[in-house]
Amino acid sequence: MDAVALVERYYESLDAHEYAALEDVLAPEFVQQRPDRRFEDRESFVRFMREDRPNAETRHELDGVLADGGAVAARGRVCDDADDTVLFEFADFFRIEAGAIVRLETYSR
Repeated sequence: MDAVALVERYYESLDAHEYAALEDVLAPEFVQQRPDRRFEDRESFVRFMREDRPNAETRHELDGVLADGGAVAARGRVCDDADDTVLFEFADFFRIEAGAIVRLETYSR
């Protein structure tokens, strides 16, 4: 799977609550840094998304995904499924190695 398809699968897995598929695209040593917290491994990130996400009924609407080798940038919005409200805009920066996402830096407004 190429880098763009891997990142698109990441968002699809989150939105569909397909946590096994989400695990498949993340390396075991996956790290996410975001404004409100940091996840140090795949297990803690997936557990948060499965059990503790403040609003699980959301979807990602992507405006664009750009790749340069193992570096991928994505920009878009997170929308509430119940009423289509835009909750926030985001920019995600992924690092991909050996066919898996190893790092994700998330910025939002």
